[in-house]
Amino acid sequence: MTPLAPYLSTYLRAHLPRECGASQHTVASYAHCYRLLLTFAAERRKTRPSQIHIEDLDADLICAFLDHLEVERSNAPRSRNARLAAIHSLFRFIEYRVPACLDQARRIHAIPMKRSAQPLVDYLTRAEMQALLAAPDLRTVAGLRDQAMLHLAFAAGLRVSELVGLRLDQFDDTAMPSLHVIGKGRRERILPLWQDTARVVRRWIGLRPATGDLQLFLNAGGRAMTRSGFEYILRKHAATAAQSAPSIAAKRVTPHILRHSCAMHTLQATGDVRKVSLWLGHASVQTTEMYLRADPTEKIEALTAMGPPTLKRGRFTVPDKLMAMLVEASNGRNYAE
Repeated sequence: MTPLAPYLSTYLRAHLPRECGASQHTVASYAHCYRLLLTFAAERRKTRPSQIHIEDLDADLICAFLDHLEVERSNAPRSRNARLAAIHSLFRFIEYRVPACLDQARRIHAIPMKRSAQPLVDYLTRAEMQALLAAPDLRTVAGLRDQAMLHLAFAAGLRVSELVGLRLDQFDDTAMPSLHVIGKGRRERILPLWQDTARVVRRWIGLRPATGDLQLFLNAGGRAMTRSGFEYILRKHAATAAQSAPSIAAKRVTPHILRHSCAMHTLQATGDVRKVSLWLGHASVQTTEMYLRADPTEKIEALTAMGPPTLKRGRFTVPDKLMAMLVEASNGRNYAE
């Protein structure tokens, strides 16, 4: 039996960041997946996560884990596939270092990604977004912090990992306030900010506790804000915003819906999907095309340009009897009857 811990530690601390050049966000996402997997495997194997062996993670257990994600954790197929991709990557690393596990790794590689429907993206309307931004209590330091986080998440279209990973030096408070974002795949982008957004960020920085953490946003303990911390904050303010904008209650308000809202509002304002792609930091404009499917204005323009079909009055012509007989004969009708 081969202990998993040494290989998993080397994979996360050396292979991904140094050999693969993966960003810290990718490493954190993969580590979260393995934490879920080892917790599930430890319960199944009746042992501690640190005592898990590579051989314990066979294809049957991986399939059971994927079912657990969808059924018990209510993960969408897209999230399920992201977890499976992380597991595939780990076993590609292991199979070259533990030849005895080659057959096990091949069985795990054979687990397919799950195909799923591609629904339209959900987003907040302008009125709903205004209600959400107005939800925090600005009489408290936490409320000023929350408003600054919501403003940046929406105005800059940030991923949640980009938002909680922001450092103080990434906010450039000059005549043209901007944000220097290091996104997925180490792609960097500089985003100018609205004056309103820059103003609320300045107010938070003026009240931000002086701690050893360089992150822009801190939690109640003075440490860097976490993904789960921001998700909790967003749910709390979404419930408050639903009192003035009841339509929010029917939507599942997640950190990513703020990014979708930024994309949709930018697309409706500019009509240029390439600008949306640059703003969000997408590697390909094809990724951004999903917002075109959700924007009805694009279809209205096409409908207006095409115009409705028009029907013209026709004339009824009596068929020729000889030709009608020949058609019947060619169809094999028996005239001897």
